[in-house]
Amino acid sequence: MSVIRSTDARRTETPNAVLTTYASPTQGGTGLALWRVEMQAARSGPRHAMDTEQVWTFLTGTAVVDLDGEELALAAGDTLVLPADLPRLMRSEDGFTAVVASPAPSMAVNLDTGDRVAPPWTV
Repeated sequence: MSVIRSTDARRTETPNAVLTTYASPTQGGTGLALWRVEMQAARSGPRHAMDTEQVWTFLTGTAVVDLDGEELALAAGDTLVLPADLPRLMRSEDGFTAVVASPAPSMAVNLDTGDRVAPPWTV
């Protein structure tokens, strides 16, 4: 059993969001990552695909997710299950906060550049 204190949660800042890792293989988890996403207003993440399923629960705000060409509107209280390997792009006009879980570690591929990376909030 592991206890991860709030003071030990890992924060990662990107140009579009702040991600706070609550649990991951390097923070007491064995095969699951859990993190919070706080996306700024009028921002958009990169067009990418993940090699694992993700479950997003939106706590505040709204988002639009382009999932393989289908636009999905989400609001506080909604949960979205994103399948592995499908192209996605998430954007928000007014900002949002969500809690996300996925198997870990996982790999992301930026579909515009082809770069592959293990996001730090999943390792």
